Amino acid sequence: MVHISQPFQYHDTIGQPSSADKFPKNTITQTQLDLLIHTIRTTPIVDHHAHPLLNWDNQTGKYPLLHITSEASGDAIESATTSLAHLRAVRQLSTELKCAPNWESVVAKLEAVRLDPDEPDIWGDWISRCLEGVHTILLDDGLDNKEAVEDLDWHTSYVQSPCRRIVRIEAIASDLIKHLSAGEFHDVQKAEAIIKDPAALKEFWENWAGSFDNAIKNAIDDPLVVGFKSVVAYRTGLDVAGKEPSGDAVQPALKEVVKKFLKVRTARLEDSSLNDYVIHRTATLIRDYMGKNHEEDIIRKPRKPIQFHTGLGDSDLTLAKASPSHLQEFIRSYPDVPMVLLHAGYPFTKEIAYMATVYKNVYADIGEVFPCISKDGQERVLMEILELCPWSKILWSTDGHWFPETYLLAIMQMREAFENVLCSYVLKGQIGWRAAIVLVQDLLFKNANKLYHLGLDFPKPEEVASRSLARYPNPSRNLTLLRELLNNTIEPTFVQICWNDYTALQRMRLVPFRKFMTLLEAGRSLDIGITKAVFGMIQNDHLIPSSSATGEYRLHPDFSSLKHGPVAGHISMHGEFREQDGFPVALCPRSLLLRSVEIGSQKGLGFLLGFEIEFLLLERVEDDSVVDRYTALKTDGHAWSVSKYYANPKINALLKNMVETLAQMDIYVEQIHAESATGQFELILPPYPPVQAVDTLLHTRDVMANLATEAGFKMTLHPKPFAKACGTAAHMHMSILPEADAFDAEKVTRHFYAGVLKHLRAITAFSYSNAASYDRAQDGVWAGGRWVAWGTQNRETALRKIEGSHWEVKIIDGLANPYFVASAVLLAGIRGVETEEKMVWDDCEMDPAKLSDMDRKELGISQMLPASVEEALRALQEDTEMVEMLGDELVERYVAIKKFEDEFLGKMGAEVRRLWLMERY
Repeated sequence: MVHISQPFQYHDTIGQPSSADKFPKNTITQTQLDLLIHTIRTTPIVDHHAHPLLNWDNQTGKYPLLHITSEASGDAIESATTSLAHLRAVRQLSTELKCAPNWESVVAKLEAVRLDPDEPDIWGDWISRCLEGVHTILLDDGLDNKEAVEDLDWHTSYVQSPCRRIVRIEAIASDLIKHLSAGEFHDVQKAEAIIKDPAALKEFWENWAGSFDNAIKNAIDDPLVVGFKSVVAYRTGLDVAGKEPSGDAVQPALKEVVKKFLKVRTARLEDSSLNDYVIHRTATLIRDYMGKNHEEDIIRKPRKPIQFHTGLGDSDLTLAKASPSHLQEFIRSYPDVPMVLLHAGYPFTKEIAYMATVYKNVYADIGEVFPCISKDGQERVLMEILELCPWSKILWSTDGHWFPETYLLAIMQMREAFENVLCSYVLKGQIGWRAAIVLVQDLLFKNANKLYHLGLDFPKPEEVASRSLARYPNPSRNLTLLRELLNNTIEPTFVQICWNDYTALQRMRLVPFRKFMTLLEAGRSLDIGITKAVFGMIQNDHLIPSSSATGEYRLHPDFSSLKHGPVAGHISMHGEFREQDGFPVALCPRSLLLRSVEIGSQKGLGFLLGFEIEFLLLERVEDDSVVDRYTALKTDGHAWSVSKYYANPKINALLKNMVETLAQMDIYVEQIHAESATGQFELILPPYPPVQAVDTLLHTRDVMANLATEAGFKMTLHPKPFAKACGTAAHMHMSILPEADAFDAEKVTRHFYAGVLKHLRAITAFSYSNAASYDRAQDGVWAGGRWVAWGTQNRETALRKIEGSHWEVKIIDGLANPYFVASAVLLAGIRGVETEEKMVWDDCEMDPAKLSDMDRKELGISQMLPASVEEALRALQEDTEMVEMLGDELVERYVAIKKFEDEFLGKMGAEVRRLWLMERY
């Protein structure tokens, strides 16, 4: 991670670096880790090696379902029920099918799904579920006869892009032997002549060899065919000769195949000379064949890869001869022909890693081990491949066959293995989180797309049917995070799952810790049902007219935000709202920020945010006869940055308690100092990536408010609690983190903040979200002023430039939902970088309010910020670009709620409204 500039330089403690200086450039945050996890769970798959699914109208009962996790056959397959792979498959399938976790129940449920006459669409729905996440499939259709399986178009109907063919070399050779030796009507006399007459055998050889060449050439020309497949490992082994066998060497073998065909009606290639010949001919034609384009010009066709089965297979295979290292001599003979070594070469995984590393034309596939070996084994395979092999040479496939469940299990288990291994590598510093995201996209999509010349566009995030990050739960990771948090501490009583609503009110649900742990250890879902009214109400739970209590969202806890507190006996985390099917809720503020960060990441931009928490401590009045429940503290000469508050031992103890308590939660306060209003202070938080920064801000506020209450004070974030005292803000510091050294730091910074300034009036609808906000928004009081402007170290402009890309957004207060504010600022800035927005505002070195109209015009300062909630909401609605970035539905709902809230508060008297807000903020 490379910084455009030093992200933050607060006033350091003498002799110690600030937290910003200590922030390592390769530090991994939970938010960054979650972006990697999101990529692993949502990246579409080019399944470059699989087989067709059975046509169940014709094949019911002919294929044992136990094959979904085992290569065994015959009586041996019955033992599969005691394998770790089988037991895991039962657990996963029973969860998907919502049946009892045993094999008999799974089989019964699948039979019901396939055969239910009352639900004709349920089978198709199940296939769609099993193929979820697959963008396209490259089908080796040589495993079964065509009548037994569904065709190419049928498979295409369940994925995003047309499926293509992988042609099996040995199948072509065998079919030609059967056809040319006896014809489609099985001419026995013709076949016997070939066996007995050398001239007939030679003629047959010439016809067969020519027909084989033509078949391979036709496949090279066929746009539906993107590669070839060899199962020579099943025939005579992978020790293929380095040179093509002669016709004289092949003819006797050909004769034996015809003999066998007459007896058993199969034409299997079982002689090494014949097998070696068809593989060499295929490689030679791929290397040398010149085809024609649409204009009939002679051109060299893109070289289509040859896939080789290696390693793991059924009992028909001699394992020792399935080791991929046997192919080295053949590979050296065709350095320009791409070759893919399938199935991780298991158990010879390190061999394919080596070969893909040292031969430019060799690629390693890591399919079939999902789901045929145990979870630990799968992760070991991935680690063994990555310990040596460049990821640009690795591909992934399901090796799905016959049963749709083979696809489902392979995909689920692959994503889990990728998550565990890659997150571990990132945390250990072996790979950066951005590089890990690239790795995932390459292995699952881009490498195969390039190798097979598919010409597919990598889907944009909004085109990916992404489900919740909880779609494939990872209880082991969540348990690890929880146990690390609770290490050597007393078991808590409750788990808080929190969210911040449209009025910036922090809400939560409490789950008893023991219930929470029971669910977590059992691998069960931890999400909570919440009424859809959650995003349609104001502070007193009154619903806006367009909202109702019907319908339900699911609140998913995000373990990356896990913290002790905010009160003793509690641990807490923030949640994301999802639909019942796992899709993000468009109205969820936290999901919006996650999406904003992801958009920035796709543009090569990362961010650090640091918040200043200004707060006011008030005395509580216990006298019920007094209307004003809170009064200003009695202090001696309280003012900005003075030290006199030490004279009040209660305040001194409270501030000390705040810093120490937050440090126990791994939140290390940068500074605390007195602000201007009596009892007003500012606490400065360290910089974090955006979602972590906002989560930490909200958690810190809760901790501080609870500690203040325990100490007998009332803490408020009210922007202007006293008309004649300084207001209270919530400034946000920002720094841009580019993805690569090639970034033009100055240019990116300029375009980013030009985008923010362009949309600043609309952003104000989120940052100054309450009528009380505009009591503070004045010129000349260090509040960021009332003009759309920026200035270097100018606290009277809405944006203060500090150094490089480190700027401060000053027009925010504690009544704003910080997820919304951060999202709006980030999206505006990212769009500015994307469109290369011009910085039409010059550096303003003094209070814009004190400039003449002419002076402001020369600086490009022409717009004032909104002066009311009504004007700010109107500015948001009129900014069509901002609405498009945020989403129509979200903006419409936000405007409706804020108008409803503004009307409700407007009916109160000024004093009642002030107290009402102070009670809640």
